[in-house]
Amino acid sequence: MASAGRICCDDFLRSHLNRRALLKVGGLGVLGIGQAALLRAEAEGKTKSATAKSVILLFQFGGPSHLDTFDPKPKAPKEIRGEFGVIETNLPGRQVTEHLPRLAKIADEYSLVRSVHHKSSSHNPGAFVSLTGRESLVNIVTLNASATDFPHPGSIVDYLDSNKRDVPAFVSLPTMIADGPFRTPGEFAGFLGKKYDPLWVLKDPNASDFDVKELTLPSEVDVRRLNDRRKTLGDLVALSRLADKIAAVKGLSEYQQRAMDLVTSPAAQKAFAIKDEPAKVRDRYGRTQYGQSVLLARRLVEAGVRFVTVYYSRSISGWDTHQDNFSKLKESRLPQTDQSISALLLDLQERGLLDETLVYWTGDFGRTPKINKNAGRDHWPPCGTVLMAGGGVRGGRDYGVSDASGAYPHQDPATPGDITATVFHALGFDPETVIHDQLNRPMPIANGRPIMPFFS
Repeated sequence: MASAGRICCDDFLRSHLNRRALLKVGGLGVLGIGQAALLRAEAEGKTKSATAKSVILLFQFGGPSHLDTFDPKPKAPKEIRGEFGVIETNLPGRQVTEHLPRLAKIADEYSLVRSVHHKSSSHNPGAFVSLTGRESLVNIVTLNASATDFPHPGSIVDYLDSNKRDVPAFVSLPTMIADGPFRTPGEFAGFLGKKYDPLWVLKDPNASDFDVKELTLPSEVDVRRLNDRRKTLGDLVALSRLADKIAAVKGLSEYQQRAMDLVTSPAAQKAFAIKDEPAKVRDRYGRTQYGQSVLLARRLVEAGVRFVTVYYSRSISGWDTHQDNFSKLKESRLPQTDQSISALLLDLQERGLLDETLVYWTGDFGRTPKINKNAGRDHWPPCGTVLMAGGGVRGGRDYGVSDASGAYPHQDPATPGDITATVFHALGFDPETVIHDQLNRPMPIANGRPIMPFFS
């Protein structure tokens, strides 16, 4: 039993892209408006009492080493435990790597799932299952994002959320993720249609010239002219019914309409104005792309955004540490993680937002217990760790135990599907709520069960 602290063709493309704003494109797929309304009614019937209003997902693309972060094995042989020492936390019995001193001081604010496992050993399939809770049907390196993919949980929240908002329901930043030329599946809305893709903020919030062009009207365009453009767009839409048959652009007009709405939204403008933050607050998160992205995530949920994903992607080094694992982690990944997550949790707490904001930290998979010949660790989906905090998740709890070398779950194994089920449960959505793909096949929004001990 667990202890008290461990409760277990350029021209062609150009012509089509220029026509996108002139085409009527249905973001509801082949279901139609009536069917979509029916599905929402069904979803509302499975709404539970929520403990969280918003979610911040911190996704570590590449796969963070659980042994060198939150599940160290100090008694294991050196070829497994690695170069780092461990430090005690403010929670008796819990240790973390020595390079997470800030998080060690607030260990009672977050809980850990140290037994997360799946079967996908390549980055894109691994990220897909970790993002969506669904194993890909094809576990290959070249897996590419598709319009038939199961949606990101933020897209599902956007789809099920019937409330009209002055801010987007779902935002992702500061980069997209991909394995070489292959765009990672699971970061988009998939079969729900492009209307429910996240609003992408593909800029560095740490840059001195940071702004969000998508949310800024050109100086010569006023609101009246924008409304006239909307009317013109509507007139042209009626002339382009054939666009309904073009699956590749399904949902684009709805996505564009939402972007237009955001252009005129003072609430959205204010949320993205990170320069308004006091210097000491920005310093607290760290003056890095990742740190300022995490700060921007806090600003967004504070403004009413339901779901924000921050990707620690390859463009900012990532976590794929096949070589020099320890020097790379010590020099950048761990200090940035320690500073930004601790700042986020404390900032949310001080603002009275932690109780209603679920934060979770995860990645593609764990990494091999045995260190390779290049002083690195390789991909390891059989075991990894996920951090969860706030939004009704009680702090200071551990669920699941890995074995002595961190290779496999030893007690209370969990899947990414259980993680997403926990997220939906916190948001008040029954994980068994059904959505339908383009072929009208019913699928529950989560392929797992909530980790209920985190809420008791």
